[in-house]
Amino acid sequence: MVAATGIHRGDRLYQQDQVAVLAHPRVQGCVLGVVADGMGGKSGGRKAADQVLLTANQLFERFAPEDEDAGDLLRQLCSEAHLMIKLTALSAEEEPHSTLAAFLVTPDRHCHWLHTGDSRIYHFRGANLMRRTLDQSYVQKLVNEGVLTEADANSHPQSNLLTACLGTVQDPDPVESMIWDLEVGDTLMACSDGLWHYFNNRELGTVLHSLPPREAAEVLINKARQRAQGGGDNLSIAIVRLEDPS
Repeated sequence: MVAATGIHRGDRLYQQDQVAVLAHPRVQGCVLGVVADGMGGKSGGRKAADQVLLTANQLFERFAPEDEDAGDLLRQLCSEAHLMIKLTALSAEEEPHSTLAAFLVTPDRHCHWLHTGDSRIYHFRGANLMRRTLDQSYVQKLVNEGVLTEADANSHPQSNLLTACLGTVQDPDPVESMIWDLEVGDTLMACSDGLWHYFNNRELGTVLHSLPPREAAEVLINKARQRAQGGGDNLSIAIVRLEDPS
C-alpha cells in the first residue's frame, strides 16, 4: 500500500481539521485512515478533532487484526471520541464538535468504513467511483428525498448544517459499510468538506488514478484552494492506494 495525507488551513483563521493514515505497529498490510473536521469556537473544534486522532491512535495501537473485528474498532473509535469530546466541553467554554470519516484496511484486503457528519470516504477502482459515503447533513436529506439535486446541494445556503456528528447532546448514529474485495489499483480517500466541495466524482477519480497519492493530495489541495477564491474552509485528505506487493 502507498499512502499520503494533506492538510491546509484554507482561508480560515484557525486550523480545526485533523487527518492521519496509521500503519499498524505489528501487522503489515493493516492501515487506518482518519479525517476529523472540528467545529465550535476558535479552539473548540481543534480540541474535538484532536480527541478523535488521539482516540484512533490509542485504539489502533492495541488492535489485533487477526483476532478482533475491524467494525468493532471503528464503532469504539466513534463512541469513545464522542464521549471524550463531551467531557472536553465540560471544562471549556466552547462547544466542541467533530465529524468522523474512518476506514480500516486489513491484510486480507477487506475494508470497513464508518462516518458521521459530512466528511466523506470514497472508493475508486482505477478512475471510476465504486461508492462513497452519503453525508449526514440537511442538504443530503433533501437530495435523498428528491427535493434537491447533488449540484443544487453544493450551493445551498444551509449546506453546512449537519444532522449528526461527534460531541453533540444526541449520540451519533454513524453509518458503516464494508468492501470485501479491494483490488490492486484501488484507491480509498477520506476528506473534509473543505476539499470535496470543489470537485465532481470524475475529477477526483482522474487525479487519484493518474498520480501517486502524495502528488494527488497536493494537486487536489491546490486546485481546491484556487476554486475557493479566497473563501475556502480548512481542508484535509487521506489517500491509500493498493499496489502489487511484488
